[in-house]
Amino acid sequence: MANIEKFEDIKAWGRARGLVKKVYQLSNNKKFSQDWSLKDQIRRAAVSVMSNIAEGYSRQTDKEFIRFLYIALGSVSEVRSQLYVALDLSYISKEGFETLYSESEEITKLIGGFIRYLEGAI
Repeated sequence: MANIEKFEDIKAWGRARGLVKKVYQLSNNKKFSQDWSLKDQIRRAAVSVMSNIAEGYSRQTDKEFIRFLYIALGSVSEVRSQLYVALDLSYISKEGFETLYSESEEITKLIGGFIRYLEGAI
């Protein structure tokens, strides 16, 4: 982690932060906001991505960090799955779905690449 001095320096964390903002904005629309369960679940999953990256970084060992990065991967997959529910129930538009889905795929790639990097260092 040569150029990373704090978790805020991790590109995947920054992108996950942006995803959280977009999920909150999108889930504020009238239909979506009335489905308390789905709204809460997708928001918690999105926040979990950035939280697990931060928590893993703070564990101070690559092995522990990798474990938390895998949890973050699970959470970003959960967001993608819940986006399908929101789309199928017409809570979000196809464009909104595609924007967030694409963003979550990019985060998945960043986290996956980081995991491979760290596993190579162990």
